[in-house]
Amino acid sequence: MSAARDLPARPSLDSLRKQAKRLARDVAAGNADAIARVHAQVPRAKLPLSNRDAQLVVAREYGFVGWSALTAEVQKRVGGALEWAASQAEVAIHNEDHDRLRTLLTEYPALVSWRDASDQALLDFTTSYAMDCSDPQRERTYNRPLAAEMLIEAGAAVERKTWMHVIKTGASGMLQMLARKNALPQTLPVVAALGDQVAVRAQLERSRVRDDAEESSDEQIIIGRALMTACRFKHTEVALLLLERSIALDPALGQRIDRWQNPGAFVEFLAQQPGLLWREPERTPWETFVTFQLATARDRNDLPAFRRWLDDEPWVLERSFIPVQIDLMLPACYQKDREAFIAALLERDPALLHTGSPPPARTSLIAQALSYGNAHLIPLLTRIWPLPNDLPHSAGIGDAAAVARWFDGTGRPVLGSLAHHYPHSDPQFPRADLHWGPPTTQQVLDIALAWAVLNRHFEIATFLLERGANINTDWATHEPASILHEATIQGNEDAVRFLIEHGADLTMKDYRYRSSAEGWARYASRDERMAELLAMAAHTKSQNRLSD
Repeated sequence: MSAARDLPARPSLDSLRKQAKRLARDVAAGNADAIARVHAQVPRAKLPLSNRDAQLVVAREYGFVGWSALTAEVQKRVGGALEWAASQAEVAIHNEDHDRLRTLLTEYPALVSWRDASDQALLDFTTSYAMDCSDPQRERTYNRPLAAEMLIEAGAAVERKTWMHVIKTGASGMLQMLARKNALPQTLPVVAALGDQVAVRAQLERSRVRDDAEESSDEQIIIGRALMTACRFKHTEVALLLLERSIALDPALGQRIDRWQNPGAFVEFLAQQPGLLWREPERTPWETFVTFQLATARDRNDLPAFRRWLDDEPWVLERSFIPVQIDLMLPACYQKDREAFIAALLERDPALLHTGSPPPARTSLIAQALSYGNAHLIPLLTRIWPLPNDLPHSAGIGDAAAVARWFDGTGRPVLGSLAHHYPHSDPQFPRADLHWGPPTTQQVLDIALAWAVLNRHFEIATFLLERGANINTDWATHEPASILHEATIQGNEDAVRFLIEHGADLTMKDYRYRSSAEGWARYASRDERMAELLAMAAHTKSQNRLSD
């Protein structure tokens, strides 16, 4: 193996990425020196070189065991010691490497008050990005309670946003840990979440319920919030106690519930809704109930029930409920065969269609539709939001002429300002979740490729691959994985076959589960046909490698 190259005092991660891409291009062109470099560092690398292997070669040339070790050193040198330590602490939290986290906290005590660019503290990385952790196994998968305890004991402050997130996700173990650490305020919603019936009764017996952690002092709102929180954790006796007080304050609520079924059934229904506390702005228990009836009808593909609830509760269509209208549409953008539900909502002329300017949404519904292979929804969605004029959206809808305009005659991308292209045009894009650094042209190319593949625009996908898009990018809809992982979990066999035929890395593992796409098919979606397709492709690739 040749001597290691010297890493500059202030290295550029972008420059290192370009070195890896240049190496891959030189190998593909048959450059003997480039091929010799590969064989010196990774003797068994299969040619043409994948971007992942090219990065491995570059990392080893600089004396590092792998790309992650190289990037960690770059962050340490360029980002400053504390920023480097924070990045290492995030990895230690995710990997449940508590000895490493303890060492970092000892060496860098300022970590307990560190915040990233999006104002997240390290304690926030111990909680779940998944919306539902009410199942113990899901809580173990997505939460890091021991790391959270270590941070709290080291002096990290538990902010309202942190414990509220724990409550919203239904992570009962994390909530109990925060209670043991005396990190929770004794408000009515919090004691309801803990299922403390004695404390709930004590608060209700006061002349007026108060919640010092909230801006609102309206008793009905606070009791309603506590009711839904109790339902979130399936504390039905507490919930019934709170519902009784809510009905005493608002007899019309009791009449509505009785017309539907009864208070017990009402609480039981709310207790089955994992997204109970994710609605903003806050709604009354009845409004929340109706919203979830609509969502349940959509999720069960029960269009008659969906239409019936819309017709019986026309307030859903009013201007103040535009967020509810958007929330009803969003899952239909990533579910399959839900176009009729969006159409049913829009044909009732909701306020959503008459705002004068595109209404804000928590996430781009057009981007969601394209990310889940539902480009056929775009004509409905563009009645509300304009289609962005950029490379990824052009690729996602299959506009080959528009895609071609973003490249010059030599095949190089000519994008202009990256701020005009998704994902950089969307401030809500989960850049931190994907561990993506500053905006790059490569990110735009890779998402354009992903959307073209997932929406079966394979000629455009081939065009993009020929112009530098990375088939093994770590883009995914939530955390780092790959386009192949996404196509697999979505059951998109055409996309999976295209990716296999064009050399996608079948062994690439995702960030959360450390599983290949075959593992996602076999254990996540239980799609044996897809799993066998991927297994056979991996076997064939292995046999071809042996015969070379």
